[in-house]
Amino acid sequence: RPEVKKYLQSGKNMIQVVFRSASKEAAKEAERQPLPIPGTPCNTIPNMNLIRKVQCHAGWDWGITLVVSGIYGDISLCGVEQASVEYVSAVQKHENGFCKVTACAEIKAVKKGKVAVTFEFNGEKIVKQVNADVGENQVKVEFQVKKPELWWPAGYGGQPLYPLTVSTADDAITRQIGLRTLVVVREKDEIGESFVIRVNGVDIFCKGANWIPADAMPERQTTAVYEQLLESARRANMNMLRIWGGGQYEKDAFYEICDRKGIMIWHDMMFSCALYPATPWFLANVKAEIVHQVKRLQHHPCLALWCGDNEVIGALNWYKDAKEKRGTYIVNYDRLNRMLGEVVEEYDPERLFWPSSPCGGPGQFNDGWHDDTQGDMHYWNVWHSHEPFDSYYKVRPRFCSEFGFQSLSSRSVFDTFATAADENVFAPVMDHHQKCVHGNVNTISMFARYFRMPEGFDNFLYLSQAQQALAIKTAVEYWRASRPRCMGTIFWQLNDNWPVASWASVEYGGHWKQLQYHARRFFNPAAVFMIQKDGEVEIWAVNDHNYSLDFSITAQICDFSGNEVQRFEMKSRIAAGCSKKLKSLKIGKLDKAANELFMVVDTVVGGETLRNTHFFANYKACDLAKANVRAEVNGKTVTLSTDKPAFFVTLETPGIPGILSDNSQTLLPGEKLTLTLDTDAPVDKLGKVLTVKHLRETYN
Repeated sequence: RPEVKKYLQSGKNMIQVVFRSASKEAAKEAERQPLPIPGTPCNTIPNMNLIRKVQCHAGWDWGITLVVSGIYGDISLCGVEQASVEYVSAVQKHENGFCKVTACAEIKAVKKGKVAVTFEFNGEKIVKQVNADVGENQVKVEFQVKKPELWWPAGYGGQPLYPLTVSTADDAITRQIGLRTLVVVREKDEIGESFVIRVNGVDIFCKGANWIPADAMPERQTTAVYEQLLESARRANMNMLRIWGGGQYEKDAFYEICDRKGIMIWHDMMFSCALYPATPWFLANVKAEIVHQVKRLQHHPCLALWCGDNEVIGALNWYKDAKEKRGTYIVNYDRLNRMLGEVVEEYDPERLFWPSSPCGGPGQFNDGWHDDTQGDMHYWNVWHSHEPFDSYYKVRPRFCSEFGFQSLSSRSVFDTFATAADENVFAPVMDHHQKCVHGNVNTISMFARYFRMPEGFDNFLYLSQAQQALAIKTAVEYWRASRPRCMGTIFWQLNDNWPVASWASVEYGGHWKQLQYHARRFFNPAAVFMIQKDGEVEIWAVNDHNYSLDFSITAQICDFSGNEVQRFEMKSRIAAGCSKKLKSLKIGKLDKAANELFMVVDTVVGGETLRNTHFFANYKACDLAKANVRAEVNGKTVTLSTDKPAFFVTLETPGIPGILSDNSQTLLPGEKLTLTLDTDAPVDKLGKVLTVKHLRETYN
């Protein structure tokens, strides 16, 4: 908000905004640097790390290179006679059923003198007369709230918000305040050090995904798109998103929606996968940026912590210059990172500043890709190192803030950028929409490990999404069963910024991949998981609620014709915030060979019925029966039935956008599964466009 009064004249005035070429400015900055500053190979345009520009605008391994320029938000010319309200923050102190809220306003006065500043909160109005100096002035008042209604993360309670309005004669700002305590508990233990988000005294298991910019074209990053994507996160039982450091600080509407939906935010600052300058002019520019963002966002209850960057500590080990002169580059990194932490300490001292993701904490330069004893972890061995899914069992992170597995687009998204002539995974247009160099190779090589090769392009797309869901399900179920050692699973990634093969669970345009439906089940606050290792299958119950729950479990072990071989039932009361092993089955003692059987576990808990399925052997080793899955359509509902067991049964509704009540599910003979499509679109053609796929029909 620059002051322009001295430039204005009576009559017509013109404000001109000049945008310089980002790539040319980056090249100029490279010439100014006192030492080489390596950038990420994810960028197709060099030196983007040297300027303050959204890093993924220069391309990423899921993103198009589109170096956009323009005015990010609204623009207006505002007149001020006396003082404007620049920022409003709130600090809370909870004690004995009371909450003391200290509201702080930053007032910018254009002339010296008395300014009346009005604060309104919780039905109370306080007018404070301030002897203002020209420029910035801090004004504080205190409010007492008796028996405050507490703000909770999704799944733990409601999200009441208290309006706080600060006004002068010239200006006013209203902020929505959620009353809650939030601390990150880091305590030494026999393993290393814990990493637990504790809200209102309750330890929260953080469940969610990483967030990237919602669209490669900023003008399409609308409030409606935010609402759609964040509602998809909430519906999938997510309570946290991590705003990734190669993206952007989002618009106010994003955080306001997260406040309403109870979605906590792990907030990276915007540095990712590269090294960065520490010259005086770069640090001064960054400091102004960070001060503004911290002041702007401090009041949001959804904001859980600030993180200095994404993988920049790790990047110190990636580049030749940094490896050869490690001491120089560590000092260079520390200058920037220390400044970021100091800004948070000054303007938002109630929140944790976490130096980098992943890391072990302040002053720790540990290997956050392999060290699972402390801090947060990025675990990429399965995708990038081609390890099997059970490699997730090799680690039990304290908090895993990145892990992922890629899949291709669904057919409905493919049809938005390609034609029937492009129905080959290696066709040029498909290669263009696959930005990970080894993406298709990884997908196909994992097919070879777990599945029989699909026949036909549509089956290839479908199976890639089933495989992706299986990968992430394997990790999340094991790590959730490991609570309280592990207290967070944030997979890569929630969304796409254009139609592309990627790690996203929600495709560009809002369509749910199979992974998102599985996430709704494996992130359910109460769930039952099957974990197979060391020749046994362990059955675990997990209860994330802050109250105890009774689990009623029925397990069926069947052959692939649908004949029940064994059945057992269990009842167990699971305490609040606990996981518990209920039973172990020895693979060698099953009634038939492992590749002839599967297990379905149905659980009644908290008034809902949950289903989970387990194969004792790789899918490719099992001779699945040819199932005839039938679908009956009635308005927005589809009722499914089958004559043989069918797995990853997935409905697609091309041309009719919406979210199904369930999908990618197991269906047994004699059952009827009724699914409802939540859509505002006409459904008169649903019966004609509906497609139903399941695993067995992907190959002959």
